[in-house]
Amino acid sequence: MRIALFTETFLPKVDGIVTRLRHTIEHLERNGDRVLVVAPEGGLTEYKGAKVYGVPGMPLPLYPELKLALPPIGTKNAIEEFQPDLIHVVNPAFLGVGGIYYAKTMNIPLVASYHTHLPQYLQHYGLGVLEGLLWELLKAAHNQARLNLCTSSAMVQELENHGIERVDLWQRGVDTEMFQPHLASVQMRSRLSQGNPQDPLLLYVGRVSAEKQIDEIKPVLEAIPNSRLAIVGDGPNREALEAHFAGTNTNFVGYLQGLELASAFASADAFVFPSRTETLGLVLLEAMAAGCPVVAARSGGIPDIVTDGVNGYLFEPDDPEGAITATKALLEAKEIREELRTNARNEAEQWGWAAATRQLQGYYRGVLSPSYDLSSAA
Repeated sequence: MRIALFTETFLPKVDGIVTRLRHTIEHLERNGDRVLVVAPEGGLTEYKGAKVYGVPGMPLPLYPELKLALPPIGTKNAIEEFQPDLIHVVNPAFLGVGGIYYAKTMNIPLVASYHTHLPQYLQHYGLGVLEGLLWELLKAAHNQARLNLCTSSAMVQELENHGIERVDLWQRGVDTEMFQPHLASVQMRSRLSQGNPQDPLLLYVGRVSAEKQIDEIKPVLEAIPNSRLAIVGDGPNREALEAHFAGTNTNFVGYLQGLELASAFASADAFVFPSRTETLGLVLLEAMAAGCPVVAARSGGIPDIVTDGVNGYLFEPDDPEGAITATKALLEAKEIREELRTNARNEAEQWGWAAATRQLQGYYRGVLSPSYDLSSAA
């Protein structure tokens, strides 16, 4: 198959969506499929055998990592030269709408996927009044597709509730070869804890932005004597959060990648994740693959990954003491914590990227089948 992949975000940006796309592209190419990536310019022209067609764009004011990129005139020529069997648009917003246009005007089957819960993001940027309008725009875009994919069962239900049709589940995936428990190290633990490896170490990894609700980790940190917090990642809310956490044992580490990131996960006592806006939460799977117990909000796609008391702890989003209680319980029960580590790793081992890509290829073949029924999901 030949797949033209339109995505609003790609390398060199680092986030859960880009991670999924990187592994998907690599496995598609490895399996003999061919991929053309249409993405905002980032300096790349090729990735793992796939051609990357960069589109000029400008950062959005409230979300600078996302670029307003509209396909230039030459994009149609690039698509015609590639001759795709189908077009897959990822999080259609600006560039993705161009992908929808080319699919319709060039009579190419269209698949769309939903990875970022933008309607909930609006609440954290003072734009909640626009949520209804955004859902209507998302519905108009996604209902052009023959198939819409989500990365958690909760998001499948959410999209269906808002009138989006032909929705199915694209299973989770994680790199279980890179993220492993044995990468725990005293050196990394000392680095994250600023030279205090003996203290309880809490970890957050991800975009440092308002919708991730990182500020809610502060009461957890203050409630646990001598505890330390390492925040790995960067984003537009970093300066405000540095002021918010001033006077606490918090280390803003910045970006870590590869084996350093894997070691950070494996070296921490608990991965604390208060976000309520996750469609899946790939970093949770990465933490679990590294054997790091998770404390997370029971929201969005997170309960698809974390089973409370088995491979991590969940707390109710509306309970102000929930994260504190769950984190304390995790740190105090040392025997249970080791069992949680093992169970977390076992859960992650079920979700390799090869299996997730095989499932996606099956969806693609179904959409391309002459017998495909547009009135239902694949």
